[in-house]
Amino acid sequence: MLDHSQAANLTIADMRAAQRRIAPHIRRTPLMTSDYLNDLTGAQLLFKCENFQEAGAFKVRGACNAVFSLSEEEAVKGVCTHSSGNHALSLSYAAGRRGIPCNVVMPRTAPQAKKDAVRRYGGTITECDPSTSSREATFAEVQARTGGEFIHPYNDPRVIAGQATCSAELLDQTGGVDAVIAPIGGGGMVSGTCLTVSNLASGTEIYAAEPEQADDAFRSFKAGYIIADDAPKTVADGLLVPLKENTWHFVSNHVTDIFTASDDEIIAAMKLTWKHLRVVMEPSSAVPLAVILKNQDVFRGKRVGVIITGGNVDLDKLPWLQG
Repeated sequence: MLDHSQAANLTIADMRAAQRRIAPHIRRTPLMTSDYLNDLTGAQLLFKCENFQEAGAFKVRGACNAVFSLSEEEAVKGVCTHSSGNHALSLSYAAGRRGIPCNVVMPRTAPQAKKDAVRRYGGTITECDPSTSSREATFAEVQARTGGEFIHPYNDPRVIAGQATCSAELLDQTGGVDAVIAPIGGGGMVSGTCLTVSNLASGTEIYAAEPEQADDAFRSFKAGYIIADDAPKTVADGLLVPLKENTWHFVSNHVTDIFTASDDEIIAAMKLTWKHLRVVMEPSSAVPLAVILKNQDVFRGKRVGVIITGGNVDLDKLPWLQG
């Protein structure tokens, strides 16, 4: 039985077990490319479209692995978590597939599209202020009341093993890439990418992309220890949370570098991908393209796997229409 507290114990066998466990509940998402974006960046960009998951985000992988890992005894009181959106709706989806309750704590400022999806999948929302401290305090009350199994959005090895299946598909679909880049907030997707790529394609570089206005992972990476901000503000609402010990293990050992982009650069990249890739992605998912455009010397001439992490966006509040 995998120790739920120690991501350092994860092996590629845990990723393979997760693949088998979640296969009935997730989609094998497609790769997409754009000649325009390739020409613009000087790289061959292969976009892994996790926005096409039923729940609209990669987090359904980790959520399903965690939910379907539970014993019958553990599952009886359901699951609970705190999340700015995509983990909340993904856990609600997974819990619904298993027929167990799901309680989530979400910032009151979370996008309405994400709140609506949680409720559509049968989850119950308790709102909190948009800070890490408020989120964790409110969650402690909810868990005490419900007794549900805590499935952390990213600091849980069951979740990381599930997220690792995304880059396994990417490697299989591409036959290998020179680099993989994904957005980073708490680091669940990047950690899963590290688990898979370090074992199956050790020559592939792993990059993380972060908003300048929520750059605690970037500062942590440079400092060599975790730095956590309490309530950063950025258009990339899915990347507001800090690294934790389990994700720090992977980031500090396997990530080549972390780059940042401004909110204006993120919005411009989001608009480019909507126009030229013709897919709906949320601002957090546009951060990798923003940093590729900003650091073209790093990526030029390379085959780069770019993970589009989600597509849950308020269509009535697109960032380029605000102001």
